[in-house]
Amino acid sequence: MALLGIVFLLPFIWMLSASLKPEADVFKYPIEWIPQTWRASFNYHSVWFGKANFTLYYWNSIKVTALTTLLSVAVSSMAAYGFTKIRFPGRNALFVVVLATYMIPAEATLVPLFIMFRTIGLYDTHLGLILLGGFSVLGTFLLRQFFASLSNEYIESGQIDGAGHVRIFLSILFPLVRPAIATYAILRFIWTWNDFQTPLVFLNSKTLYTLQLGMNAFADRNGAFYSLIMAASVSAIVPLLVVFILGQKQVIEGISLGGVKG
Repeated sequence: MALLGIVFLLPFIWMLSASLKPEADVFKYPIEWIPQTWRASFNYHSVWFGKANFTLYYWNSIKVTALTTLLSVAVSSMAAYGFTKIRFPGRNALFVVVLATYMIPAEATLVPLFIMFRTIGLYDTHLGLILLGGFSVLGTFLLRQFFASLSNEYIESGQIDGAGHVRIFLSILFPLVRPAIATYAILRFIWTWNDFQTPLVFLNSKTLYTLQLGMNAFADRNGAFYSLIMAASVSAIVPLLVVFILGQKQVIEGISLGGVKG
């Protein structure tokens, strides 16, 4: 497994190595994994303080991704709680309808969503992007499985003490499914951070570009300089690594929670 892990890490190691080299050494063969000549300061300075507004793209992505993740976690967890712990007519049928929407390709809904968001004034805004990612069928389904595994006695004990659904959800059940919520939050963060299609369709102003659109513009401008492109790519992947490392313990607990019953 360690050897297999190293194989999977090799592209990232090469990307990091290339970002530290002069352009002439990027494709030198055999590969110099440790650069003989270092040009890291020039490459990263060119990315962050060059003609491309990389800092603005970075901030836009952080803002959109963080707010989208928070909204999606809140909506999906509340929907999962409602579908498992609140009895109402047609609950199971409505959940089947929600699941059925997952079979619709995202590309099939782009045109009607584009028309709707342009009509209501949310086209070319970060708010529009955040609302588009605010609900996830997969997130609702994933969290529903964890909420369903919790005993209803928790709810009954809370109701005996006079707690309503909001208090029961926030104070009793939410902490119990925290590993599952952390797992979904990490997945949502990664999906939103790496999303290229949605910002491409729903953003027009360059000042609103997320990092993925900014990377595309940066590559068009510096396509012949692979050392700069690799430096930009390393910079773009750092937040994903930080989020995963910080949430790794919760992810493992979430997997264990889903795989062990009783």
